[in-house]
Amino acid sequence: MPNVLVADDSIAVRKVAERLLIEAGFGVALAANGEEALAYLAKETPDLIVSDVIMPDKSGYEVCAFVRAQRALANTPVLLISGIVNDEVMKQAEFCHADGVLKKPFQGTSLKDRVLELLAKRQSAAAPAAKSIGKVTESIEPIQTARVSDEQLETYRQGVARLKPLEEELRVERDRATQSAQRVTQLEGQLGSVKELESMLAREREETAQLKIKLADADSATALVQELEFLLKSERERTAEAEKLASVVESLGWRVQELEAALQKEREGFAQQAQRLAELQKNASRVHELEVTLHAEREAATQLVQQMTAMEQSVTRFQELARQLAQEQERTSDLTRRVAGSEQVAARVSTLEQTLAAEQEKNKGLSARLSEAELASQKAQEFEPLLQTERERNSLLARRVSETEQASEQANKRFEDMATKLGEIAGLAAQLGSGKRRP
Repeated sequence: MPNVLVADDSIAVRKVAERLLIEAGFGVALAANGEEALAYLAKETPDLIVSDVIMPDKSGYEVCAFVRAQRALANTPVLLISGIVNDEVMKQAEFCHADGVLKKPFQGTSLKDRVLELLAKRQSAAAPAAKSIGKVTESIEPIQTARVSDEQLETYRQGVARLKPLEEELRVERDRATQSAQRVTQLEGQLGSVKELESMLAREREETAQLKIKLADADSATALVQELEFLLKSERERTAEAEKLASVVESLGWRVQELEAALQKEREGFAQQAQRLAELQKNASRVHELEVTLHAEREAATQLVQQMTAMEQSVTRFQELARQLAQEQERTSDLTRRVAGSEQVAARVSTLEQTLAAEQEKNKGLSARLSEAELASQKAQEFEPLLQTERERNSLLARRVSETEQASEQANKRFEDMATKLGEIAGLAAQLGSGKRRP
């Protein structure tokens, strides 16, 4: 797989070239500037070199001159790429013995086609050289097999001895010529870069001057357009205001009559609401009186409940005394049976009879108090429906009062809205009157 070195200071150009060459089946090595390209060439021998003309440190012309000065790289094809391809660039490329110049950005398969073309030329040039080397080898083989005399051998040795100093001098002269050529190539490359930069700077200045003129024209045109747009907007606003004013003038008469009728209805409704509010205030005072009465009834009921509680306690005490009395009666009967014939028993019996009489009197008092408690309980039960009725009436009155307050607030709000609308109508009427007086 052929290996291609791509040297360019633009990462975008490097990525595009790498993608195109990899798709074509080439191995790709990348260099971000001329120094990196020279460092790579000092270690590796690519099959083809693609180099940008203008780079920060070493130009493409200098890279090409370095390649041509190296014996191992002298036959390597060099394709220069440039954003501007003119006579000056072509002259510099020819001077440094580049194999071609390609304009960037690349169009379609132009890069792949040029690379394949240069590699094919290199292979076709390498084939005749191999054939000539084979012929020389074939002519040498019979000579090596022939017999050599002593005189020919001595002459050959003398020639070889004289050839070595000549070869050394030739090597030194070649090195000097190579260094001189490299230096001249570097200087010429720098001169070409300077001229190219000067031409680019002159074009940039011309384009900048033209852009400034166009920008001034565009600014003036923009200001004129903005002024015309402002005037058009003002005219449209005036037309819209005039149309709105005309429509308001047309509907103003009917609207004023409708508002007067509505205002009259609102006034009548407000008077009715005021009368209703006065009645509700009277009802509210009546409700207060009822609340005072209800409070008094609640206190009386509380007292009755307390009395009933005390009576229930008395009944409980009476039941306990009755139980104790029954027990005592049982004991008395028991004693009576035991001491029936004794006077002491008779005295005890008389005492018990007196005690029983006293207890009977007590029971009569408790029965009277119990009947009074039952009457009070019945009376309390009769008061409970009346109290519930009064509560329902009070809740109904409270609900009606809240509804009346809400209706009154709504009426006040509607009255305020009507007053605001009447103020706006009066302002519009004043504006219309002033507009009529101006003409």
